[in-house]
Amino acid sequence: MNWLAYPTYQAVSDLTRPVSGLARMTGSLIDIWPSGLAALDSVRYYSAACDVLTLATLTHRRPPFGIASVEVDGRDTAVIEEVVAGTPFCSLLRFKKDTPAVQPRVLMIAPMSGHFATLLRGTVRTMLPEHDVYITDWHNPRDVSLTHGRFGFAEFVRHIIDFLAHLGEGAHVMAICQPTVAALAAVSLMAEDRHPAQPASMTLMAGPIDTRINPTRVNELAKSKPIEWFVKNLISAVPPGFAGAHRRVYPGFVQLSAFISMNAERHANSIADMFRERAKGDPQKAEAIRDFYEEYFATMDLAEEFYIETVATVFQQHALPLGELEVDGRLVDPSVIRRTALLTVEGEKDDICAIGQTLAAQDLCSRLRPYLKTHHVQTGVGHYGVFNGKRWERQIYPLVRAVIHDNEAAPTLSARAQPAPPASDDGSHASAAASLPN
Repeated sequence: MNWLAYPTYQAVSDLTRPVSGLARMTGSLIDIWPSGLAALDSVRYYSAACDVLTLATLTHRRPPFGIASVEVDGRDTAVIEEVVAGTPFCSLLRFKKDTPAVQPRVLMIAPMSGHFATLLRGTVRTMLPEHDVYITDWHNPRDVSLTHGRFGFAEFVRHIIDFLAHLGEGAHVMAICQPTVAALAAVSLMAEDRHPAQPASMTLMAGPIDTRINPTRVNELAKSKPIEWFVKNLISAVPPGFAGAHRRVYPGFVQLSAFISMNAERHANSIADMFRERAKGDPQKAEAIRDFYEEYFATMDLAEEFYIETVATVFQQHALPLGELEVDGRLVDPSVIRRTALLTVEGEKDDICAIGQTLAAQDLCSRLRPYLKTHHVQTGVGHYGVFNGKRWERQIYPLVRAVIHDNEAAPTLSARAQPAPPASDDGSHASAAASLPN
């Protein structure tokens, strides 16, 4: 274990926090200066510099979702965040709305990959007008006392099962990126147990079901070292002063550093763009970049057990596609799924979970009837474009909605009967949904 990594990072963070605080305070003062003074070139450049310094500090607390209302059937409807169940490691968060019609209940499984559930803010906002949305709001392990025990892959799967049981019969599950493996495992175990809360549909988006297919740089890095190397070099202990002191974790700042290093030039150019746009007095683009990085720089740690078990079983051993994945001593067999409709979605340009890796779930669910299977490849999008942005809203979401509403016990609308979504402004079009044979 790397004993120095976390304490060193925390010491540097504590030392630089006053600089960031001063920059934030100075920027706030400039914002209230008279317009004539604030418009001076020198003042705008100073304000832009303060903005960059403020943004450079990582935060380890979940940002707000900030969804106060959505439009439902042409009416502005208030949204209230409500914790309906939870454990020390996760809250089941419901975005409660007052709607006249009963909407399909959807459990959204957020990734536990170094960022908070708010990474799916745009996904939630798109789903909310037509669905009763719940999300797994994972807690930062550095804020969870050691007295609450371990949190590994099996605990992740159990959380999904327990939360689906809380929602009850007929709910739907939607997993994005890393948790697709755990979601498929959970639904498989529920099907084997004939659990009454087996979901009506399961949407798996841009996930590493079988990383042997078209391996990406991320996949290759995960296999480049023995698992002992990851334990020795990437695991550190939460320093004193936090509720989770001494808990062994894969620190979020290490994960963020790895992500940034993969596209360092692009990130540097984005920050430079933000500075230039702010300095020349055109804040709209600067605010969009700032909003992205405020979310991106909000990092959470991963419990050692979860991180190491995920790297070993998903990326090195390929346990699920090889029929060797076990959860609490039980072998996971997706072929037992018979009632849950399956939708898999991939992005054409995804450099994290390449084309074919999520599609593998279709073959694993070998006894699921063909009419309950749908696969979609979205042209022109990378990993994040699968669940965020215009193509998600205009081309992917209508398909997700169709699968969910078509598999409601008493559908409130026939989504497939609606007109096809228009092509996006850049002329791209969604590929047709295809029912795959067993």
